[in-house]
Parts: sequence; structure tokens; C-alpha cells
Amino acid sequence: MLASFLHRDLVEAGLDEAGRGCYAGPVFAAAVILPKDFHHPLLNDSKQLNEKQRDILRPVVEKESIAFSVASVDNIHIDEINILQASYLAMHRSLDQLKVKPAFLLIDGNRFKRYNKIPYQCIVKGDGKFASIAAASILAKTYRDEFMQKIHLEFPQYGWNKNKGYGTAFHRNAIEEFGLCDYHRKSYNIDPTIKAGTN
Repeated sequence: MLASFLHRDLVEAGLDEAGRGCYAGPVFAAAVILPKDFHHPLLNDSKQLNEKQRDILRPVVEKESIAFSVASVDNIHIDEINILQASYLAMHRSLDQLKVKPAFLLIDGNRFKRYNKIPYQCIVKGDGKFASIAAASILAKTYRDEFMQKIHLEFPQYGWNKNKGYGTAFHRNAIEEFGLCDYHRKSYNIDPTIKAGTN
């Protein structure tokens, strides 16, 4: 059972990102403010759900949330500032776009760069502990997957419609055969013979 909040009396936003470990494409982040009594039986860390379940949850989160936003940082900017800073930036951009200002932030993971002096707490595996972070993980993941489906049409040889830019065997083999394209993260010094994560 996911916790509905950390502080009952504060407007809390949950934040999560998707795509940090990918070879290609942007990193996406989402910020979500849920009603304190929000509950959905499917809601969980997006990595624990299948694509169909995430697609069911996305419109529910968008409709039922008090406020939500999704933002991204592209691979070129990732190469300029590194993936950790790009993840922070994507989260900050998502907060910039929120229509309701939160009083407290719940961050998935163990590190964050403070945003506008708003107090926050980092929570390791928070997307499996707090509903608002889980909701943010759903939005970040589905919006990113949708983007990767679109750019797959430009470069179908990499199989991004299935691997979403992660370093699967198919993707690594394609890099070995075709080289890198405009959407690959050049700063990753990608070696197609080394296996990367596929989360």
C-alpha cells in the first residue's frame, strides 16, 4: 500500500525521472500533486507495471491530480552538463510548469538539487513507497516512451519502439552496425560490446 503523503498539512509534489540509463533520447521528469485521499489499485512504481497498466494509469493521474507537469532535457544538453545535472534540470523544469505551488517535494532517489528554497526529502525507491512519486514515475515513463516511439520512425534500425533507447543486445548490435545517430548520448562513450541496463 503506497503512502498518500509524508506531511498531511502540506501540499506535496512527488517527482521522478525516466531514461537516465539510456543510450539515446532525452531524460524526462514529472511532478505530480495528488489529493491526500487518492487511491488506485494499480498504482505502483512504473517499473513494476507493464505498458498496458501504465497506459491505463496515465489518464487517471492526469485527471485526478491537483496538478501535474512533465518536462525533458534532450541528449545534446545531457552531453553538455552530464546526466545527473540533466535529471535535476528536467525535474526543475517540471516544477516550473506546475499550476499549483507545492510546499514540500518528495524526490525519488538519494540526491536532488534544491529548487526555489522549497524543502524536500529524497526517498530511495520512493516510487514504490509514495503515491505521488509513483504517479510521477508513470507520467515520466509514458511520456518518454511516447517520444521514443516517434523518433523510432526516423531511425528504425535501432529498435527504439521496443528498447526505448536502453542498451539491449539489439540496440548494441545496431550501434555496432550503423554507428551513432543524432539522438545518441555521445558523452556516454558507448561501447556496443558492453551490456547496459534495460530498466
